[in-house]
Amino acid sequence: MEEKIFSPGSDLEGGRFFFNAVKEGDSVLFASDDENESHLWVMAMYRATGQSHKPTPLIQPQTSKNSTISRLQGDADRARKHGMDEFISADPCKFNHHTLFRTLQTTTLDYRLNDPYCSLGWFSPGQAFLLDEYCARYGVRSCFRHLCYLHDLLDRAEKSIMIDPTLIHYSYAFCASHVHGNRPDGIGTVTVEEKDLFAEIKERLRILLENQITHFRYCFPFGRPEGALKATLSLLERVLMKDVMTPAPPEEVRGVIKKCLENAALVNYTRISEQAKIEGTEAAKQQQQQQQQQQMQEEQESEMDENASPSKKLEDLIHLAELCVDLLQQNNENYAEAFAWFSDLLVEHAEIFWSLFAVDMDTVLAEQPPDTWDSFPVFQVLNDYLRVDENLCGGRFHQHLRDTFAPQVVRYVDLMESSIAQSLHKGYEKERWELKGHGCITSEDLFWKLDALQSFIRDLHWPDEVFGKHLEQRLKLMACDMIESCINRTLQAFQQWQKKGSKWTSTDYIVPSEMCAMINVVLEAKNQHQYHAKIDELVDKSLNQMMTGLITKLTSILELTLNKLSRYDEGSLLAPILSLTYKQGVSSSGKEVGLAYINFARNSMEQLRQKVTDELWVLSLFEDWYAAQISMICTWLSERLDHGLHSFQLAALSHIAKKLYSDFELQGIEEEKLNSKTYQTVTSRLQLEEATAAVNDPSHREKDDAEDYPEGEDGAKGRTVMREEGAEGYVSSIKNVTQNMVGRISNLSRGGLGGLANKFSGGFLNF
Repeated sequence: MEEKIFSPGSDLEGGRFFFNAVKEGDSVLFASDDENESHLWVMAMYRATGQSHKPTPLIQPQTSKNSTISRLQGDADRARKHGMDEFISADPCKFNHHTLFRTLQTTTLDYRLNDPYCSLGWFSPGQAFLLDEYCARYGVRSCFRHLCYLHDLLDRAEKSIMIDPTLIHYSYAFCASHVHGNRPDGIGTVTVEEKDLFAEIKERLRILLENQITHFRYCFPFGRPEGALKATLSLLERVLMKDVMTPAPPEEVRGVIKKCLENAALVNYTRISEQAKIEGTEAAKQQQQQQQQQQMQEEQESEMDENASPSKKLEDLIHLAELCVDLLQQNNENYAEAFAWFSDLLVEHAEIFWSLFAVDMDTVLAEQPPDTWDSFPVFQVLNDYLRVDENLCGGRFHQHLRDTFAPQVVRYVDLMESSIAQSLHKGYEKERWELKGHGCITSEDLFWKLDALQSFIRDLHWPDEVFGKHLEQRLKLMACDMIESCINRTLQAFQQWQKKGSKWTSTDYIVPSEMCAMINVVLEAKNQHQYHAKIDELVDKSLNQMMTGLITKLTSILELTLNKLSRYDEGSLLAPILSLTYKQGVSSSGKEVGLAYINFARNSMEQLRQKVTDELWVLSLFEDWYAAQISMICTWLSERLDHGLHSFQLAALSHIAKKLYSDFELQGIEEEKLNSKTYQTVTSRLQLEEATAAVNDPSHREKDDAEDYPEGEDGAKGRTVMREEGAEGYVSSIKNVTQNMVGRISNLSRGGLGGLANKFSGGFLNF
């Protein structure tokens, strides 16, 4: 393909510059009025065809004068091409430049608003300079210019294009100063056309501003542009002014804004209701798309809308309440500052908004079945917002909300009280007293229900202080009655189990886990600190009764053991026979009896430690039980001051006393309570009896020591030898003392070694 450029002086028509393209003998001729344009076309075709030869235009020598003429001619040609030659050669005085300027300004504004978020109606510096220059050259009136500008801005603003209200304010103030004749320089003229146009623009602007204030959430989303709403309110005050110098009456301004906010409440609630319905419909569609076709979905959705169930309506109402709360919170965050001078009107706007919601709320609640509590989330959502809003707390809607839900709360508490009482009664009839949690099955269920009811009423945060205290007091009294009944039933069951165990008096006895569960129930009732003081007294009394009964039962085992030991008393009917069998090794040893009782005590302590939840109460029980055992042993020994103890009795009591001290010490009882005066008396008596027994029967004593310290290791053997040597020295000392006292013993009445021990107890202790 070959291109050739012809000179401008050719005899061709249709243009001033020509070039042709040749391919395989075919030639196509192109014409252009501009030389540069022709060169551009040639280069474009050259690049498109990809040929190796680059075409070049003909080089014609020209003088500088011809070059200048050619350039001017080219400019004239370009002007003629674009239709501007007419205007260039026209007489400016013969044109209506106001009309032309209006067209120019409108076109410039349209171009500028291609980026509305950047401009907001403001011209760029270059555009403003061009318009200023045009007005200065052709005498366009400034008032007319701004009126046209306002007219164009209002046209765009009415189409929901964002326009800076400050810009409108500037132009409006300029025009108002002309129309009202209050120019700062004292010079100002206005035509009739401009005055009429200003009146029209003022009315349009007032309507626009009222509409923007009514739709402030949508005209100024999230308070953006920053300060735009505040500037709109300021502009409204300016528009309502009669002239430049006389401000608008405050009552008139407040009246207009009040009307706008009242309408805004309806607009906002209508839109938020539609939004809630749309969201609900979309959710329903997503669930049904997996099951049916689109046509069936639409039919079912229409039926659901017409005959929606009360539960579905209540669910939608809860969602709507959440959306309403979010909306008003956004209003406070984004628009409260702009309405700072009209804060009371904004509060009234919120009250009207909630009054519209109240109509739908009352309708939905009226359709709910009786004795249903699914509507309480509506109260919680609304009350949690209203109670922290200092303007709406205690307002009209808040009062309406309280009046609506107060009967439901009272009814709910009544039914829950009846339900808990029935559940408590039936639970104790079937209770098997198995350990569960901190008590039994019935008590855990009772305390959970009471706590849940208390938490529910507390989470309501009832706004009326008087009614709130009434609810709180009623719940406390109800809980007091329920717990009192629970404690009484538990105490009765404990006493019944205590009677059942009265026949079981051997050392095989273990505290039943059922009784431990009963103790836990009463202890858990004690932990309910939020209830009436009367419960504390009842709980303490019940725990004391349980502790007393349990100690009585446990000490009865010791009493039985001591009764067995009593058969070895001197002078009893069975004493000679039992002594004979004991010496022959036919019957069990006394130490075995003591070991059996200690095993019983250990098992009981372990059972109580594991099954009773309150460690402090268990420790208190152990202290009283230990004191009761030592006291019983001391009393038993005191009854035998005039008689010596049999080896069987001595072995049993020595083992019991020694192991009780060590075992209860491991349970955490203090040294002062362990080593009491009673215990010291018991140990002194037992030491004296052991010394006496060692004098009479050293071999038996050695046998006991061997049992206490069994052989099997070298260390143990060494200790045994030392104890034997110590025992022999101890026995020899005792013999010397007894020989010195033979004269006095002969004068004593026949009372056995027990009387001897009693007479010389002090001396032996010192020895």
